[in-house]
Amino acid sequence: MLAKDFVVEDTRFERLVLGNVAVEKLYTGSRWAEGPAYFAAGKYLLWSDIPNNRLLRFDETDNSVSVFQQPSNHQNGHTVDAQGRLISCEHLGRCVSMIDHDGKRVILADHFNGKKLNSPNDVVVKSDGSIWFTDPSYGIDTDYEGDQAPSEQDGCYVYRIDPDGTLAAVATDFVRPNGLAFSPDESVLYISDTGVSPSHIRALSVDDDGKMLGHSHVFASCEIGGFDGFRVDQHGNVWTSAGDGVHCYAPDGTRLGRILIPEVVANVEFGGPKRNRLFIAATTSLYAVYLNTRPVHP
Repeated sequence: MLAKDFVVEDTRFERLVLGNVAVEKLYTGSRWAEGPAYFAAGKYLLWSDIPNNRLLRFDETDNSVSVFQQPSNHQNGHTVDAQGRLISCEHLGRCVSMIDHDGKRVILADHFNGKKLNSPNDVVVKSDGSIWFTDPSYGIDTDYEGDQAPSEQDGCYVYRIDPDGTLAAVATDFVRPNGLAFSPDESVLYISDTGVSPSHIRALSVDDDGKMLGHSHVFASCEIGGFDGFRVDQHGNVWTSAGDGVHCYAPDGTRLGRILIPEVVANVEFGGPKRNRLFIAATTSLYAVYLNTRPVHP
């Protein structure tokens, strides 16, 4: 029997969730919780509290929460690369940065065509080591999540940073690109656009060279709130934020079900020792729920 937190809309969803498992609230006290990233070696999760200009840390060993970094340059989205380094999108720094193994902050990208980026939002690392990120203007629109400033770019683009540091724009036709994630075989890059109404996720084919994007189509449109950040599991299902919780979509675009959360969800991350625990960053709080699936690349 499934807990009341789950809404099944397709029988395939029943194989992805567990009976007698409920959503847990792990912490509350953020202003806008975002950008969760899990560190398996340390058994902890980091996430952003953007308006409060800090990163928070949830320790799985004792369920404690502490401040990991403050100020944090109003960081938003994060990911962890294959070497276990933290990759961050900074609103205030208007850049993508990395914390190296020696603890030093390294700026990976902050200008394109000689002009400042807007405010990098979310980021993912491809298996070839390239870093892909979105660059809407949320961090420079007001002083709430960064510093208000005029945009120097002609639009809000999606970029790729090659291992040699070369920066290229890979998608220029989004209004406000936001969350992004690759399909398990990396043949598709999913990108949400929160600048259209209703917000949607587009699926873009990745060229054979793995560096550019080709044909795209609307993968799913959000009926409740908006799609922000999301993750893809080992089966190719998309677990995305929405206004009423987390929505799960099959690779064919069918919505399989929902996990109900009493706050607007911004982003999610798989974690835990078996990577089968979905951490949910939702407005003021951090939630988690165990599932019967995990990411393709733990």
